[in-house]
Amino acid sequence: MNQGPQNEPLDLVWGVKAIAAEINRNERQTFHLLENGHLPAKKVGGRWVSSRTKLRGVFAAVLSGADA
Repeated sequence: MNQGPQNEPLDLVWGVKAIAAEINRNERQTFHLLENGHLPAKKVGGRWVSSRTKLRGVFAAVLSGADA
C-alpha cells in the first residue's frame, strides 16, 4: 500500500460551530477570534475553515509562553 502525503486524511475543521467546539469556546467568541485574525483560518466560499493541527498549535504555543 502506498504511504504518502496524498493518503493522509485532511484534518480540516469547517465552520464556526465546529471550530468553536474544537477550541472549547462559544460561537460568538470564536467568530471574534476568526474575524480579528487570532486563529489560523481562512474563509472558503464564505465559510471558515482551519486545520485542527494548526488550531492546537496556537494554544500549545500560548501554554508554553511562546508568541502565537
